[in-house]
Amino acid sequence: MSGKYFEATDKNFQAEILDSGKVALVDFWAAWCGPCMMLGPVIEELAGDYEGKAIIAKLNVDENPNTAGQYGIRSIPTMLIIKGGKVVDQMVGALPKNMIAKKLDEHIG
Repeated sequence: MSGKYFEATDKNFQAEILDSGKVALVDFWAAWCGPCMMLGPVIEELAGDYEGKAIIAKLNVDENPNTAGQYGIRSIPTMLIIKGGKVVDQMVGALPKNMIAKKLDEHIG
């Protein structure tokens, strides 16, 4: 099942991700990044799987450099798991869905 992920931006990151009170998975990506494109459908599937349980978001690093810089994103794709406004986990690279889901599950509940 695929769902609609949340489009995170420099403007909405604080309110929608950090202040949400929910666990969030944020995929930092760019349109020119091959592994990011491979990860896209996985993020959409996760958005469907975790609807109502966690925020699944994508943040384009080219369009939102402030947030990417704030978190020291050096290579993409990088996924951060944020809980209570703090980064609790980080994954780099186009990982398989089951690995991402396992990490996410560790922080939900």
